[in-house]
Amino acid sequence: MLDPILVHALLALASGALIGLSLGLIGGGGSILAVPLLLYAVGVGSPHVAIGTGALAVAANAAMSLAMHARARTVKWPCALVFAGSGVAGAALGAQFGKAVNGDILLALFGLVMILVGAAMFLRRGEGGDPDVHLDRSSAARLLPPLASTGFMVGGLSGFFGIGGGFLIVPGLVTATAMPLLNAIGSSLVSVTVFGLTTATSYAFSGLVDWSVAGLMVLGGLGGSFAGLRLARRLSASRQMLSVVFAVIVISTGLYIVWTGMDALTAFL
Repeated sequence: MLDPILVHALLALASGALIGLSLGLIGGGGSILAVPLLLYAVGVGSPHVAIGTGALAVAANAAMSLAMHARARTVKWPCALVFAGSGVAGAALGAQFGKAVNGDILLALFGLVMILVGAAMFLRRGEGGDPDVHLDRSSAARLLPPLASTGFMVGGLSGFFGIGGGFLIVPGLVTATAMPLLNAIGSSLVSVTVFGLTTATSYAFSGLVDWSVAGLMVLGGLGGSFAGLRLARRLSASRQMLSVVFAVIVISTGLYIVWTGMDALTAFL
């Protein structure tokens, strides 16, 4: 019989690898998966600890994927930095509200967000947009207001639920700037990293991060990120199909979480 400690470590490594694979393969989803994986696979007992630990692991994995996208020059840095900077305040505020909410209620609300995000993925459009969009003095009056406002709102949701927000950031960047989807995916990783670190820092100061589990997930995520990027190159023609399949997984997981927390959610509502 396997040592429970070894099984726990292997599950944390595997969860990190799955998160990294998701980020590398479809440009998001790591944060949506992190909390359910920590709770139901790794066995973290507290939803708040799962949120804090997941935020740290996702931020680190997103930073690794960001480095790879930066080398491929798919990151629109000025737009990405403004969006992320505006979102930090929202993420910090959202994290404070999230810690004040009962863990069971927060988890049920998180399940509802998963369902909504998964449904929105079905509506995601294909590649398009303006590949030459750039934030500079001449375009600042047009681009800064939507970038700043959308970044703050997405950051708030990210902090409240302890998610990196990739599936919210990508459409937010596309809506605010009309940049191509590929650039939005690369640029979104700046915000995923920053939002995740902001949320993780807030939770860490409250003692709500399991550092050993987070370290194992980061280690597993390194391999998952490389594998995801390699698969993405091979399956680039099927990227939209992969997004749809993943949306089904997200919705199914969200439905399960809402069902398990229905009593708390009903009492809250």
